[in-house]
Amino acid sequence: MVWIRSAIFNVCFFTATLLLLLAGLPTLFNGRRSVFKVARVWSRVSLWLLERICGLKVEFRGVENIPPGAFILASKHQSALETFALFGQVKDFSFILKRELMRIPLFGWYLKYSEMIAIDRASGRAALQQAIDRSRELLSEGRSIFIFPEGTRTKPGAEPTYKIGVAQIYSATGARCVPVALNTGVFWPRRSFRKYPGHVVIEFLPVIEPGLRRGEFLKVLESRIESASNALIAAAVATDPSVSQRIS
Repeated sequence: MVWIRSAIFNVCFFTATLLLLLAGLPTLFNGRRSVFKVARVWSRVSLWLLERICGLKVEFRGVENIPPGAFILASKHQSALETFALFGQVKDFSFILKRELMRIPLFGWYLKYSEMIAIDRASGRAALQQAIDRSRELLSEGRSIFIFPEGTRTKPGAEPTYKIGVAQIYSATGARCVPVALNTGVFWPRRSFRKYPGHVVIEFLPVIEPGLRRGEFLKVLESRIESASNALIAAAVATDPSVSQRIS
């Protein structure tokens, strides 16, 4: 049944995505806030499809830790799920993402007109400096910055590989940082077709205030995200022991 439900979800998900992209084309000429409205509809529809078709319910915890104003949101990245699930939780934001995504037909147009920060990862230090400069500019305008500190999706329980980039942006901008823990990879594994039923938790952790040295900040960020994510994974295993087979 997991395969069948996953297949039905994929058909519905990509159909709904295409329809929303087409229907929302006029918003591209009305500014990023109009584009965000389409993105939030996409997020809600996608989460609804996941729950109704795959039996996968998403719970957001710690939303009281989201501060007013602009901040850096640094999230664990285990699945495709959080890339759209986070849209509905912050009003005005910009993702730091790889430039290749901007070349996707239709979808890339929305990324461009919503003013995402697209970097060429092959450019090394130049790409990092671009991300820092653009983040500083957008934070000063009241927009939050979303970043996946490990740069790519990781398997639940895998050795963490946090990059220095998030610490350099934190240090250069003097912004607050909201760490995000999750267990999405338990139910929607990276590079997998299957979506398993269960209870996903995306948890916003207490704010890390500005002022820490880069190395200290990175240690605090990694410790908080990893310990909270591991606790969420352990809770999922305790609820359903078969989960451990998927993450072993």
